[in-house]
Amino acid sequence: MNKRAMNSRGQIAIFVIIGILIVGGAIAYFVLRDSVAGVQVPANLEPVYSNFLNCLEEDVLVGIDILESQGGYITIPDFEPGSNYMPFSSQLNFLGNAIPYWYYLSGNNIQREQVPKKSEMESALEDYLENKIQNCVYDNHYQDGFEIIQGSPNAEIKIEREKVFVSLDMDLSISRSEDSIVVSKHDIEVKSQMGKLYESALKIYKQEQETLFLENYAVDTLRLYAPVDGVELTCAPKIWNAEEVFDDLKDAIEVNTLSLRNKNNDFILSDSANKYFVLDLGVDESVRFITSKNWPSAFEVAPSEGPVLRANPVGNQPGMGIIGFCYVKHHFVYGVKYPVLIQVYSEDATEIFQFPMAVVIQGNIPREPLNINLADEIPKEFCKDKNSLMQVSLYDSNLNSVEGKVAYSCLGEVCDIGATSNGVLEDYFPQCVNGFLIVEAEGFADSHTMVSSVDSSSVDVILDRLYEREVELKLDSKVYAEQAIVSFVSDKVSATIIYPEQKSVELVEGQYNISVSVYRESELKISATTSQQCYEVPRSGLGGLVGLTEEECVDLEIPEQILSNALAGGGVQAHYILEGDLQANEIIEINAKSLPTPKSLEELQDNYILYEEQNLRINFK
Repeated sequence: MNKRAMNSRGQIAIFVIIGILIVGGAIAYFVLRDSVAGVQVPANLEPVYSNFLNCLEEDVLVGIDILESQGGYITIPDFEPGSNYMPFSSQLNFLGNAIPYWYYLSGNNIQREQVPKKSEMESALEDYLENKIQNCVYDNHYQDGFEIIQGSPNAEIKIEREKVFVSLDMDLSISRSEDSIVVSKHDIEVKSQMGKLYESALKIYKQEQETLFLENYAVDTLRLYAPVDGVELTCAPKIWNAEEVFDDLKDAIEVNTLSLRNKNNDFILSDSANKYFVLDLGVDESVRFITSKNWPSAFEVAPSEGPVLRANPVGNQPGMGIIGFCYVKHHFVYGVKYPVLIQVYSEDATEIFQFPMAVVIQGNIPREPLNINLADEIPKEFCKDKNSLMQVSLYDSNLNSVEGKVAYSCLGEVCDIGATSNGVLEDYFPQCVNGFLIVEAEGFADSHTMVSSVDSSSVDVILDRLYEREVELKLDSKVYAEQAIVSFVSDKVSATIIYPEQKSVELVEGQYNISVSVYRESELKISATTSQQCYEVPRSGLGGLVGLTEEECVDLEIPEQILSNALAGGGVQAHYILEGDLQANEIIEINAKSLPTPKSLEELQDNYILYEEQNLRINFK
């Protein structure tokens, strides 16, 4: 009996202990829940904190919208202008909104990429939020007697496929009457498909760079709507107006580009004509491709006689009538460049991620594919295997130590190695034969040096200092202040400016090809003309067999044209620029010669020939 009683008391004691633990846990939860499940804001202060959280979410949503509408950028990269021969700047103006190209050709025909990394987008959104959160409006709360003080913000953003996680460290002090609180950490979760849309945009971009599907559609359009290759049985020449051909091409490219769509789009039809425009992009979202004939573009064709494309007949020459027929064979070579804006839609069409690309046809065929490296978000195995100890020392031309960042490139992969200390970096590199050492230093031109890292070694790199100098343009020894294009091209640094809007360039010592093209407003009017050109063609019947001919005439019509700007001066000059000249002088004076004011298309063509023969005088002061 005593033993049973003791067992009963022991069981009761266990239940009492469990009960105490449960009650204690509940008390601890309610006491400590501020630190476990977030801050418990007093009811009197809750409206202010709710207002703050709403403000925080709105700022994040606005930042997301900017990123999606500007190709993953909030602060867009520095503007790089195009040129007469390459119409693309570094940005596409779409409805007044500047969107950085993910791929374009610079004014001097260099392929460039501006594809942002997701980590860069997160960093940009963090900076944006830290600036905007300071502007939350509490006017109504101030009138109700609240005191609100915000500290310095520090944001951390994580972009996931369908959510954006925000963690903001910032002291927010709220007080009223006897209630007060300081909240230091604010975590919210914003629903957004930006991460998923960005991943799909990367897939589409990569597919375009690998397959050039936009260029292939452009080639099809070119061959369908413009004279490229062909043979026709006729004894009269074939004549086309280049401007009319280009207008037809622009219209066709615009319509055909707008017809392109992803195969998963809901509005796909089953007819074969529609299937031609269906793309297997490997993404689930609806995708839209946009271009406009009013956007910057360039269309060129050769051979041409001014605005006229002509193909002369074969078979109407004396003695050739024995073949019994004439034929016209034509072959024209085109250069076509235009932008396409790619838009990726969320499932509910409430979010659109968009980015532009340049489409380039050179010599009737697509451009060369660009070797791209979109794996920057994914760890590279090559970069992990670092087992060659290398020492890199950076110097300027006077052998002074220079601080910079060092990377190593091999087989298309770029590995960040690190930054120098006192001009020296000693670290392990991945092994590679004939890789490239990439050095970036503030105030110096980027350096690419071929270096093999199979064995440990040391490398000295001499960097070329960049000097920003003003360009002063003269025409016939007189100061010139009208429009001109000035280019400095070298194997180290190249720069093009639109004068006089831009007057400064950054140059290093080296051999340059300097060119100046001076343009002046013109109302050069090339009147419409109709001329008759006659050809000797074989006579029909037996007469042609013995070489007899007859005259056949055709009318050649050239429409009226007005050139608003005409080449009025300039020239080219090879010149070696010494670092001493850049150090000792602030101004590069370029003296160009004027050209005759053209009054006809032939005189304008003569100006371009004279332009190539005219030299420039280069002075430093």
